[in-house]
Amino acid sequence: IPKGDPTLLLTSAGMVQFKPYYLGEASPPNPRLVSCQKCFRATDIESVGDPSHLTFFEMLGNFSIGDYFKQEAISWAWEFVTQHLGLPPQRLWITIFLDDDESFRYWQKLGVPPQRILRFGEQDNFWGPAGDSGPCGPCSEIHYDLGEEFGCGKASCAPNCDCGRFSEIWNLVFTQYNQNKDGRRTLLPNPNIDTGMGLERTAAVVQGKTSIYEADLFTPLLECISRR
Repeated sequence: IPKGDPTLLLTSAGMVQFKPYYLGEASPPNPRLVSCQKCFRATDIESVGDPSHLTFFEMLGNFSIGDYFKQEAISWAWEFVTQHLGLPPQRLWITIFLDDDESFRYWQKLGVPPQRILRFGEQDNFWGPAGDSGPCGPCSEIHYDLGEEFGCGKASCAPNCDCGRFSEIWNLVFTQYNQNKDGRRTLLPNPNIDTGMGLERTAAVVQGKTSIYEADLFTPLLECISRR
């Protein structure tokens, strides 16, 4: 339950507790923060039950309050998923906001082929606000390719296709704006970083599973249910 935030009924993202820091209303204990946040999200409720959506999930995140920004966030994210999680780079696709040439250059510099860096509009690659107002900004997402056998077979199949072939595991939000209730956006005091990595999706991908329900996070629960 969000504390002191009338714009939300439930915590839907890892950055909710940090909104006062982004808005310049309070000072963070450190400009660099990390968290594992329990989230409840109803906006995707029509998709719950498919291999990648839950109502309740845990979101891993790293956050910068006016400290590091786009280049560092992208570089560290790539290092984490390829070197620490051991995901094969050739399975990873990147999406960016339509006019974000800066992010395109940073991903290319890390070795991501241009054909695996796709541009999308506000519906897919502009995040926020959490609630009817608050911090928001363009974003860049890391998607894992489960393989052609899980796709729709169309030549146009790519990240954000509804077939489920691509699993979005990490969203890097470049939080630059505050959106008012009337939809107007103004620049925040400083550019910030807000990332969200789905624990359940990432666990499934790392364990070579195609569904979050097959990951070991759910095994004890499903075994208990099966005995009832």
